[in-house]
Amino acid sequence: MIPKLSEISPTQSKYLQFIERLKASSFQGETNLDYANRVVLSTDNSIYQVLPQGIIYPKSVEDIKLVTQLSNNPDFHDIVLSPRGGGTGTNGQSLSDGLIVDLSKHMNKILEINKEEGWARVQTGVVKDQLNRAAKQHGLFFAPELSTSNRATIGGMINTDASGQGSVMYGKTRDHVIELKTVLLDGSIIDSTTLKDESLDAIKSGDNRAAHIHKTIDAIHANKRDEIARKFPTLNRCLTGYDLAHIRDQNNQFNLNNILCGSEGTLGFIVEAKINLLAIPSVAALVNIRYSSFEHSLRHAQELLKANPTSIETVDSKVLNLAQNDIIWESVEPFFPSKANEDTQGINLVEYTGNSVEEVQAQIAKLTKTLETNSDQSSGVIGHTVAFGQDEVNKIWAMRKKSVGLLGNAKGEKRPIPFVEDTAVPPENLADFIMEFRAVLDSYSVQYGMFGHVDAGVLHVRPALDLKDESQEPMIREITDKVVALTQKYNGLLWGEHGKGVRSEYAPAFFGDLYPSIQEIKRAFDPRNQLNPGKIATPLKSDSQLLKIDEVPLRGKFDRTIPSKNREQFKEGMYCNGNGGCYNFDPNDAMCPSWKGTRERVHSPKGRASLMREWLRGMSEQGIDVVSESHKAKQKNAVFNFVPKLLNTLSKRRGDYDFSHEVHESMMGCLACKSCVGQCPIKVDVPEFRAKFLELYYARYLRPAKDYLIGSLEYVMPYASHFPTPYNWLISRSWTQHLTSKYLGFVDAPKFSKLNLKKESPRRGIRLATPLALEALSPKDRRRAVIIAQDAFTSYFETELVLDIMELLTRLGFQAFLAPYKPNGKPLHVHGFMKSFERTAKKNLDMLQGLRFFGIPIIGVDPSMTLTYRSEYEKTFGTSRKVPNIQLLQEWLATHTEHLNKRNIKFEEETIHLLGHCTEKTNAPSSIKHWQTIFSQFGLNLESVAVGCCGMAGTYGHESKNLETSKTIYGLSWKEAINNPALSDSLVATGYSCRSQVKRIDDKNLPHPAQLLLTKLKAAE
Repeated sequence: MIPKLSEISPTQSKYLQFIERLKASSFQGETNLDYANRVVLSTDNSIYQVLPQGIIYPKSVEDIKLVTQLSNNPDFHDIVLSPRGGGTGTNGQSLSDGLIVDLSKHMNKILEINKEEGWARVQTGVVKDQLNRAAKQHGLFFAPELSTSNRATIGGMINTDASGQGSVMYGKTRDHVIELKTVLLDGSIIDSTTLKDESLDAIKSGDNRAAHIHKTIDAIHANKRDEIARKFPTLNRCLTGYDLAHIRDQNNQFNLNNILCGSEGTLGFIVEAKINLLAIPSVAALVNIRYSSFEHSLRHAQELLKANPTSIETVDSKVLNLAQNDIIWESVEPFFPSKANEDTQGINLVEYTGNSVEEVQAQIAKLTKTLETNSDQSSGVIGHTVAFGQDEVNKIWAMRKKSVGLLGNAKGEKRPIPFVEDTAVPPENLADFIMEFRAVLDSYSVQYGMFGHVDAGVLHVRPALDLKDESQEPMIREITDKVVALTQKYNGLLWGEHGKGVRSEYAPAFFGDLYPSIQEIKRAFDPRNQLNPGKIATPLKSDSQLLKIDEVPLRGKFDRTIPSKNREQFKEGMYCNGNGGCYNFDPNDAMCPSWKGTRERVHSPKGRASLMREWLRGMSEQGIDVVSESHKAKQKNAVFNFVPKLLNTLSKRRGDYDFSHEVHESMMGCLACKSCVGQCPIKVDVPEFRAKFLELYYARYLRPAKDYLIGSLEYVMPYASHFPTPYNWLISRSWTQHLTSKYLGFVDAPKFSKLNLKKESPRRGIRLATPLALEALSPKDRRRAVIIAQDAFTSYFETELVLDIMELLTRLGFQAFLAPYKPNGKPLHVHGFMKSFERTAKKNLDMLQGLRFFGIPIIGVDPSMTLTYRSEYEKTFGTSRKVPNIQLLQEWLATHTEHLNKRNIKFEEETIHLLGHCTEKTNAPSSIKHWQTIFSQFGLNLESVAVGCCGMAGTYGHESKNLETSKTIYGLSWKEAINNPALSDSLVATGYSCRSQVKRIDDKNLPHPAQLLLTKLKAAE
C-alpha cells in the first residue's frame, strides 16, 4: 500500500496573510493556494522549475488594482507578483517564487474590432488565434506569427515583444501596438500611446508615478541618445524590453509602449491593448525546397531573399524525421517526397502572399524557374514542391509550428532543450554563425535540432541534454557563455525573440554603460523590486540581484530524485517539456476537452504530467517502488484489505491531507479521450498513467460505487439486455435517477435496444464467426470475408447499428461474420482496474487470435473500443503476445474500392457532413479520409465538420460529478453544429458516445455513416 504524502512545501505565512486581506476586500476574482495548482504553474516551456506561493486569477482591471494597491501596504512590501499569460515562455519569464497573477483565465475578452480603421481592443488574456478567428470575419488578422499561436496570449506576446515567421515583412508585436493600458504597482493606470512633445510635457508636469516614469525615460533619451545609437546593432530582431533605441519613434514622438513591450511583467500589469490589424492576403503559396545539407539551406537563403518572398523558414533533417512519426505527417507528406538516393538534410519553406492568383503564380514561377535552371551541386538543391492555396499552406505551417514539440519527442533520455535557442544575427552572417555554433555543440558531442526564421537571421537551436544527469548540468553555463561570445562576434543578440527571463544575467554585459539607465527605468516603475524580480534589470541602487542560469532550480534537479524504475513505470507522462500544445484554445480541436471545459491547468495533459512527476518524486523520497506496489495491488485480497482502506478513507473524509487526493482529483477530470496521445508532439498519454495511478490510489482508499458499476458493465449487459422493457422503464423514473445519481454517482443511464442481437442474428441470417464456419469458406468467399468484433455499447445499446452494418456489408457482396461477444475491458482500464483489465483482455485476445488464425480481417464498430486494441492491449502485452490488427470499419472498407467499383452503385449527388470521434480523429488520422474515399465510391461528397469533443467520452458524461462539465464541453462546438439548419439533415457521427450525447442534450438521433449508406442502398434498390 502506498503511503500518505503529507509533507509538502507550504505557502509562506506572509503570502497567506496577503491572500486573506485580498479576499476580504472587494476582490471578485479567484485565488488558489492548492499544492497541485502551484506545482502545475511551477513550470513553463523552459528548463526551469520554480514553485510559486499561490495563484491569483483576476476577473477585471479593478481586481488587479486591488492586488497592486495591497502590495503597497508596508506589511507587504516584500510580496512578489508575477504576471502570467499562456505560460509558453522558453526562458522562465513567468516563473516565480511569489504570487502568479494569471490573466488568461478570466481576462480574455475581445472588447472591440474596428474594421474600418483596422484595429482591435482586447484584454491581454486573449489568445492570438482567438483574436484572429474573430478578426477573420472582417477580413483582418493580427500579423506577428508564432508557433504557439493557439495558446499564446496577446499579453504574453506584448511582454516578450514576440515575433516569428514573416517578421521581415510584418515586424514584431510592438510594431502593431497602438495603445496599452497598464496597472502600475501603486494601483494607478497608464494609458500609453505615441505622444507629441506638448502632450508629453503635460504628463511630466504632474506629481504622480506616471509623471515620474515619463520624466525618467525622456531624460535618458535626451542624455544618452548618441551612446544608445552606437551601442545597439541594427537588426530585424532588435532589442526587446526596455528598448532604449526606440524611446522616440521614426517621427520623433515619445512612445512608452516601446519600453513596455518586451518588459516581461517587470514594470506593470498590461491589462488591455489596442492593436493594429492587417488585411488578410487572399492568396498564399509555399515553395518547399529540399537540400543535400543544412548549410546549403542556410547559404541559399540569401539568394532566395532576392526573390522578395513574404517569409523564409528553415527546418533541419532532425525535425523533419521526427515529423514523419507524428500525426502531422499525413497532411504534409506529398510535399516532401522521399526519392531513391536522395538524402534531405534541410528544407527552406519560401512563402509568397498576395491578393491575386496571377500575382502569386508569377512570383512562384519566377522562383521555380530559377531553381530548375540553377540546380547544381553548389546550391545543394535536390528538389522542390509547391503548395498553393491557404489550406495547403496551413498544413505545412502546422508542421513547422510543431517543431519545438517534435524535438521534445526525440528518443532516449537526452532531449533537445531551450537555453540558447533564439539567437539573432544579421541574415548575411547567419550561415557562418551557425557553422561556428554547430562546432561549439559538436565539441561537447551533443545532438541538436535546428529550425527558424532564416530570412530574419534567427535560428532556434536546441541541444539535447539529460539534465537528470548532474554531470551534464554545467554544460548549460559553458555552452551559453560560448554562444554569447559568438553572437557578439557576429554583431547579434542572444535573445532574438523569446525574451530574456533567466538569461537576464547577461543584460549588464550587453547594455554596458547603459545598464544603469534601464535600472533607472525599473526603479521608476518598481522601486521595491516586487514585479517579476530578477529579470531584465534590478532597480538602480538596490541590493537586488539578477537571476543566473545555473542558480535557478532546473526540472532535471527534481526529476533526478525519481529512480529510473519509477520513471519507466509512468513514462507516458515523464517527458512532457511544457510546450503547452494541450492548452489549445480552439473549441473545434479535440485537444484537450477537460482543459477547455474547466479552464483549470490542473485539468490538462501538461498539468497532469506535472502532478505525476511531483507525486512520483514524493513516493520516491519515501523509498516507494511503484512497480512493486502495482504488483502488490494486483495480489492483495480485497476482503483482508478492506479495513485498512476503510480507515484511510475515513481519515480522508475528516480532511487529513494527502497530496495523492489532489492528484486524484486531476486524474478524475480526464475524459480518457486519448487526444493527448495523438496530438501531443511528446505523446503524453494521460489515460495510461492515470489508470496506473488509480490502481495504486485505490489500493489505499475505497473506491466509489460508480467505479464498480462502470467496471462491471460489459459483464452485466449481456444478461440485463434480455429484459429491456422493465430496465428501460426503471431507469426512466425520476426517483430512480435521483437515487442512482446520489448513491451511485451515475446519471442518464442509456437504454437498452429493444432488439436482442443474439436472438435477432439468426432471424436475419447473420452468421457467427466460429472456427467451423470460417474453415468451411471457399477461397473465393474467404477473400471477401470479414469478421465484426462486437463491443458492449453498440451491441446492446445500439443493436440496430450492428445489424445494419452486417446487412450493408452483405448487400455490398461481402461475407460478413459476427464474432462472439467478449468484454473488451476498456471501462476497466479507464478506472484503473488493471488486474481485471489484463484478465479480461487476455480472454478476449484468446478468442480474437483464434479467429485471426483463419486469415480473415477483423473490424470493429465503435472507434474508441476498437482502438483499444492498438493502444491499451499493445502496452499491456508488449512483446509477450501479438495483438491482432483490428481495423476500423472504414479502414478495411477503403481497401476494397476495386470491389465497390465493380458493383457500380451510384447515388444521387449529395454532400454529407461527418462528425468524427475524438479518439478516431487523433489516433487514426487517416480514418476520416477513408470514409471520404468510401462515400466517393457511391457518388457522395463527405465533408468533415470541425468540432472538438462532444463531452461524453464513454461513461465520463454519465458520472454525476462530470455532468456540468460534460454539457459545457458539448456547448463549445457540438451544439452549434447539431443545431445548424444547413447541416441538420446531412449529419452522421461515428462514435457511440457522441451519438448518445446528442440524443441526451438535443434529443436528436444521428445515424452512423454505414447506416446512411444502407438507407440509400435500400432506396436505390
